[in-house]
Amino acid sequence: MVQALRRLPSPRLTGLGAGLFASAAMLVVGFLDWLVLDGSPLAFGLLFLPVSALTALWVRPADLVTAPIAVPIAFAVGVVPIAGGTGGFGGQAMAVVTALAVHAGWLYGGTLIAGVIASVRKVRDMGRRRGRPAPAGPSAPARAERAPRAGAAGPVRGGGQPPVRGGGQAPGRGAQAPGRDRRPTP
Repeated sequence: MVQALRRLPSPRLTGLGAGLFASAAMLVVGFLDWLVLDGSPLAFGLLFLPVSALTALWVRPADLVTAPIAVPIAFAVGVVPIAGGTGGFGGQAMAVVTALAVHAGWLYGGTLIAGVIASVRKVRDMGRRRGRPAPAGPSAPARAERAPRAGAAGPVRGGGQPPVRGGGQAPGRGAQAPGRDRRPTP
């Protein structure tokens, strides 16, 4: 069984891709449920759970937080065909809201599945990163010993006094000739 699962594809979807996958899959499930089973909420809810799991499994590690956010949106998209609203946009919108309220258990269950899978994946990823050696490059103490950037506040090398900030000349003006009074600028 484990070998069969390892042979399955392991795509890595972005956050947007995971949301689009889940929404498209649930829309297809909703239409098929409406056509074949006359809008059975049990079948829709049962098929929502594996879509939630696949969404959380197939999202990239950098976008794991999007899986529990994308699956409730996908549920709302997919429930539109089976909501059964009549009477134009208002009737359809009211039927979708009612269906979301009535089938909240499936919605919470799928969101919980996606959240748990994403959390476990994140914890495992953090554990793997902790076990890796530090990336090559200057170490932290070596970085602290580097010379400060030009213009950065800090001690002046060479024994001189640090520049006075706030006093002196206006930016962009050259030094004034000795003996000339400074006039305030309007």
